[in-house]
Amino acid sequence: MTDALAFHDFSHVTIRVTDMDRSLVFYRDGLGLPTAGVVGQEFEHGAVVFVDLQQGLRLALFPRPNLAHDAGIAVSARSASEFTLGHNVASEREVDEVMAQAAMTPDGREGMRSFVEKRPPRYRGR
Repeated sequence: MTDALAFHDFSHVTIRVTDMDRSLVFYRDGLGLPTAGVVGQEFEHGAVVFVDLQQGLRLALFPRPNLAHDAGIAVSARSASEFTLGHNVASEREVDEVMAQAAMTPDGREGMRSFVEKRPPRYRGR
């Protein structure tokens, strides 16, 4: 992976929600955006709603406790910064490549190295 990660490489933007069912109704029924509804309920902490936005970009509605669990952090008070950008890859090797890229800036400076070293990536597979 030699090219810089472009915005179009992101597959989803995640928003932590307090009430996933109510949020689903807002995006699906209120805004008319396409979605398959709640998926992943068969997995502990896995329930999520993906709302199709455009050309492979999705909005993910993730319950607050589940996203905190996924990120390995405590559930915090609601705030205006409750979102993440996601970039899905197909293998552990690709996770390692993306994380190595994130750790260094193009000019060789440290980039996100300290963050990457503190929070090793987890690959969950398909």
